[in-house]
Amino acid sequence: MRALSILICATVLFISSCKHDEHEKHEEQTFQLTSPIRMDTSITSEYVCQIHSIQHIEIRSQERGYLQNIYVNEGQYVKEGQLLFQIMPKIYDAEVARAKAEVSLAQIEYLNTKALADSEVVSLNELAMAEAKLNKAKAELSLAQAHQEFTQIRAPFSGIIDRFHVRKGSLIEEGELLTELSDNSKMWAYFNVPEAEYLDFREHTKKDTIIDVNLLMANYKVFDQGGQFETIEADFNPETGNIAFRATFPNPNNLLRHGETGNILWKTKLNNALLIPQKATFEILDKIYVFVVSEDGKVESRQVFIEAEMPHLFVIKEGLTTEDQILLEGLRKVRNNDIVKYKHLDPKSVINQLDLYAE
Repeated sequence: MRALSILICATVLFISSCKHDEHEKHEEQTFQLTSPIRMDTSITSEYVCQIHSIQHIEIRSQERGYLQNIYVNEGQYVKEGQLLFQIMPKIYDAEVARAKAEVSLAQIEYLNTKALADSEVVSLNELAMAEAKLNKAKAELSLAQAHQEFTQIRAPFSGIIDRFHVRKGSLIEEGELLTELSDNSKMWAYFNVPEAEYLDFREHTKKDTIIDVNLLMANYKVFDQGGQFETIEADFNPETGNIAFRATFPNPNNLLRHGETGNILWKTKLNNALLIPQKATFEILDKIYVFVVSEDGKVESRQVFIEAEMPHLFVIKEGLTTEDQILLEGLRKVRNNDIVKYKHLDPKSVINQLDLYAE
């Protein structure tokens, strides 16, 4: 029994000694500090975008009839005015021939009536009626010729033919969709911007400022042609609170196609921005804090306000100055009012170790 008591006492003393050693090690630990730094840099905002051709239309039939010929293929590049489809024209050819005959007949009647009117055999009213009949016949001929021309469906502009919705020999109804045509020489990228960012943009950007953007494609590669922001739509979407911006990209190799998606990369320069490493911050109830360490080593938490977020860095809007010292590592090992030993690291060297390219 006595031996057991001695063993318990020894164990308690050993545990106490270990805790004391751990406490001493904690107090002896040297924490790394750094300071916020001001420098010129840039941030890249990323917006999901929908890509559209500058011209993308539906090709529809203007006449009814059997599709006699298809002169192009799906995916083919066609030139403005090139013949795409031919609707069987026999009925329309017959209507043109009949209209021409009506014009000839009306012409003869007009000339005969004019000769009689010149001889004062018939009245001028009869001559006017003959002339009106001739004009009517000519108008009907023009209409018949227009219907005849509509049997030949041509490209209204140069572009790429999409999928066919009909085949040769199909009975085509008036207004039926035949295919689509896309002009992909330039592409429009539409992306949605939140209301707050829109207001900041309008406040800080002059009206005629040229803004360059880039396009991150679906394969996570940046498109080799730079684009320019051009216009803003008129209305906000009341459901999302966003408004659509549009950027234009040249597309010389036709890599981009109508309906693609991607991400707009919009780089904004920040002059004399106040930067800190993200790892020097912690979050409590959606608020961002840092530990500020005084000259005598006293630790105090302080809320900071973020202006922008970058890879590995925060741009500070309010809460810190370049004179402050902030805890860089070991944030979970300290609490308010702790006294710590520290080593101050140069802010530039800290940033250079964060794999960030700041300009």
